[in-house]
Amino acid sequence: METTLRQYQHAVDQWINSIGVRYYGELTNTAILMEEVGEVARIMARVYGEQSFKDGAEPPDLADEMADVLFVLTCLANQTGIDLTAALERNLAKKTKRDKERHANNPKLRD
Repeated sequence: METTLRQYQHAVDQWINSIGVRYYGELTNTAILMEEVGEVARIMARVYGEQSFKDGAEPPDLADEMADVLFVLTCLANQTGIDLTAALERNLAKKTKRDKERHANNPKLRD
């Protein structure tokens, strides 16, 4: 069974209120989100960019780091009353309307 985003938001809320005790403050979670995004950026710079890992360092799990970003972002959505499913649906509709022809007509995106 696949988990929907709405189900994930609910599961995170249940986890926070049982195992996590309570949500961190919104500003603390924002700082944590930046830390997690930084960890994703660090991996990307070393795996797909020009930087390299230190000798003997195991590359971290990119999927796990991305999941950490999603977890903290979901915490912030829960704390601020945002339904991520509805927000993402609106956002995709906005991008579709706004960029309907923009990307197709961008010569930089042609093969």
